[in-house]
Amino acid sequence: MRIVIAEDDALLREGLALLLRAEGLDVVDTADNPVTFLAAVDEHEPDVAIVDVRMPPTHTDEGIQAAVEARRRRPGLAVLVLSAYVEQAFATELFTQGGGSLGYMLKERVGRVEEFMAALHRVAGGGTAIDPEVVAQLLTRTRPDSKLARLSPRERDVLALMAEGLGNAAIAEKLFVTDGAVHKHIRSIFAKLELSPDDQTDRRVAAVLHYLRGEASR
Repeated sequence: MRIVIAEDDALLREGLALLLRAEGLDVVDTADNPVTFLAAVDEHEPDVAIVDVRMPPTHTDEGIQAAVEARRRRPGLAVLVLSAYVEQAFATELFTQGGGSLGYMLKERVGRVEEFMAALHRVAGGGTAIDPEVVAQLLTRTRPDSKLARLSPRERDVLALMAEGLGNAAIAEKLFVTDGAVHKHIRSIFAKLELSPDDQTDRRVAAVLHYLRGEASR
């Protein structure tokens, strides 16, 4: 797995590189701004990019914009975005570009090596990974008249874990229920969120986007 890191905090940038190399991964380049990051993507053609949300010069959304541009230049590039805070609008901007191989994690998760590495491998494998804290805040802040209000407490639990990227078996293990029960809950979630079967749409990702878009429009 070839990785490029874009992070303007030198300590975190070098710490990430050391961590990933210690795990046997190939960090081919690091960057402290969007321009050098995109140049590194063009030069090294990495499999995964780890990108900070807030980067120079304005420290607003340069990282998100660079991540979107990197995926335009290199279709299929897996992107794991890191942020110090839950920033729903920025998460929405990235995920609405479509496709898998996307993750949005809080920087504090890096210190929890097992969780961080699991998210990285999930994204590199074509899946999605959204920080549990992001999911929790989306669930608690959603307007009461939204489609979310239709979900039962158990369905909300299932969706929260689904949004983190867990599969049915892992959700069943977390909630101490059967795989069949999880499958039933997920069918109900899709129905209540009005997500009909569509070969062109990953309904799991669509359910997460439903929350992100709802928060961004508040």
